[in-house]
Amino acid sequence: MAIQRMDNVGIVVEDMDAAIAFFVELGMELEGRAEVEGPVADRCTGLDGVHCDIAMLRTPDGHSRIELAKYRSPAVISAGQRNRPHNVLGTHRVMFAVDDIEDTLARLRSHGAELLGDLAQYEDSYRLCYVRGPEGIIVGLAEQLS
Repeated sequence: MAIQRMDNVGIVVEDMDAAIAFFVELGMELEGRAEVEGPVADRCTGLDGVHCDIAMLRTPDGHSRIELAKYRSPAVISAGQRNRPHNVLGTHRVMFAVDDIEDTLARLRSHGAELLGDLAQYEDSYRLCYVRGPEGIIVGLAEQLS
């Protein structure tokens, strides 16, 4: 077997507290926060002088995680426009299954989430939408029907 599982998705942020609040509102649980620095962090990332704060959040089922990182050093590098459209090369989005998509949207809007298009329905199977969350992250929401 090549892999055991996907462990986590890493996202670099500037406002750690806002990003944590957004994902906690979505329903993720904060596992913990830590400070990372030193030779192992440098070697692993290929950067010199790594010093960052991290936060690990997990889904309620315990199978998926997001690791947020806020770099103190080296300085973060802007990837350009944060509100990039959905079809830009690179990381596409992070998708979550939710119980009630309209309630989830309402709660996330209080944390600055913006609906990218409209709430859509795929056949009789799913209600779907994409929102832009903290740091311009595109988050997909899917509510399974019946």
